[in-house]
Amino acid sequence: MRARAKEFRQTEQRNPASKNFDRMSSLEMVRLMNREDQQVARAVQRELPAIARAVEEIVRRLRDGGRMIYVGAGTSGRLAILDASECPPTFGVSHELIQGMIAGGRKAITSAVEGAEDSVKNAVSDLRHKKLSKKDVVVGIAASATTPYVLGAVKYARKVGAMTIGVAANRIGPLKKHTDIFIGPEVGAEVLTGSTRLKAGTAQKMVLNMLSTATMVRMGHAYENLLIDMERTNRKLEERSVRILQEASGKSVSAAEHALRAAEHNLRVGLIMLKRGVNADEARKLLMRAEGNLRAALGEAGRRRGDGRV
Repeated sequence: MRARAKEFRQTEQRNPASKNFDRMSSLEMVRLMNREDQQVARAVQRELPAIARAVEEIVRRLRDGGRMIYVGAGTSGRLAILDASECPPTFGVSHELIQGMIAGGRKAITSAVEGAEDSVKNAVSDLRHKKLSKKDVVVGIAASATTPYVLGAVKYARKVGAMTIGVAANRIGPLKKHTDIFIGPEVGAEVLTGSTRLKAGTAQKMVLNMLSTATMVRMGHAYENLLIDMERTNRKLEERSVRILQEASGKSVSAAEHALRAAEHNLRVGLIMLKRGVNADEARKLLMRAEGNLRAALGEAGRRRGDGRV
């Protein structure tokens, strides 16, 4: 059974182009890897309709009070933790809104935990600990589409009634049939057989970038292409805040700095001040009346291109 399972895993196949990899020069190695990596963007491109559907479902669930929980093991789990951990500082959202779950727990982020990815029981236990509900979205990430921990998580999520999304580098595998939406950019065999931290990992990272970024922007956490809700945690980001206000409003640096101070470093309030010509108190009232919708508070609300929604 195990041998037959490997037959349909592209992630376990040998790559003919790299059979003499250990005899190549450094330049030959990196040239080959670069050629192989060029397949990744094309593979992800083929999955864009599925990725867009996933974004729509995630946005709907999050607006209804749900969360998005990434689940993975090994490289997939580390990518899950990475993407989830970068959302709060980038978009100013709660750490609860987008979470990453890795087989083996915190220790597995930096070290391999023997047998962790094979435990279905632990996947169920971990999701129960998070009090998974039907409002939530579980994104199972497994390069091979066969990882037991991930399969256990999405099966339990479906039982609870949560939305399930699968992300894999292999379209033939059980993950597809156990998820509501499946995203499977097939990138082919790795340069190093089975080392899915390479092309498969790159493809997964690209997909997660799209899922979280498009979702957060659809949720209103950007103005144009500017990070209007980012956290200011160092001097570089403080300077970026001023540039964001300047770029978004078309005002001078000094005007942006003044507005930012008056708004107590709230970029949304500062932008309303600059574009509507009001003080900080009035800007806050406009934002409150618009229920936090920045475009509406600016008097710029309209139809979003592509889907007709307001």
